[in-house]
Amino acid sequence: MGEQLPAKERRGAEASRCVEVALSGGAPWGFTLRGGREHKEPLLITKIEEGSKAAAMGKLQVGDEMVSINDVILTGYRQEAICLVKGSHRTLKIVVRRYRLNSPQKVRTCPFL
Repeated sequence: MGEQLPAKERRGAEASRCVEVALSGGAPWGFTLRGGREHKEPLLITKIEEGSKAAAMGKLQVGDEMVSINDVILTGYRQEAICLVKGSHRTLKIVVRRYRLNSPQKVRTCPFL
């Protein structure tokens, strides 16, 4: 079988697009984050709670990488993202980068940055 590139190298070679999601109604929002710069990993959504506001929108996916929260571009630290999410009382605007494996397109697009 062929060798698989480390996650960091795979992400650079994949095409990606950004998705904007607006949630309303207040916490709990219904998603879990893992990673972050402090762990030398991308800040990823690892779980979406069934029946949650995040699940009801149908736009967030496990594996999406957090880019911005409430128009604040993230530096990649998990604690920063948690503080911004917890500070969102009625609405939460998130931009995530979604990577597509084996895409013929090698262009990274993210118009929100």
